[in-house]
Amino acid sequence: MGIPQPAFYIFKCEQSAPPGMPKPSCVGPNTQDLFQHLAQSLMKKGIIGTVQPIRSACLNRCNAGSVMLVEPGHTMYAGLTKESIDRIIDEHIIGGNVVKEFVIPDELWDAPIMPADMMKQMGR
Repeated sequence: MGIPQPAFYIFKCEQSAPPGMPKPSCVGPNTQDLFQHLAQSLMKKGIIGTVQPIRSACLNRCNAGSVMLVEPGHTMYAGLTKESIDRIIDEHIIGGNVVKEFVIPDELWDAPIMPADMMKQMGR
């Protein structure tokens, strides 16, 4: 029997905009330690082997504040805090229930478009 693959991948945006940029940043003075909190929380609960936290570059949802994407499921969480991350781990990752109050609004994260369909929309 092989090493099991993770059941979840959590992509935490770690993009930091340079000072003076008009675009908001997922990593700032109040959010710079969220990835570390995520990883430490998973370790403390003993589930780091089945849940893989991944530092990601920009996830293109900058106006929603600090964001992370949970896969499988394409669930994007926004406006993260240590408390919301703890609830997401307990209720979604362990409990199996998406924490709707932290899910990014539909107007910022609608259904995916397949690449072939996008090409058709662009007339290619």
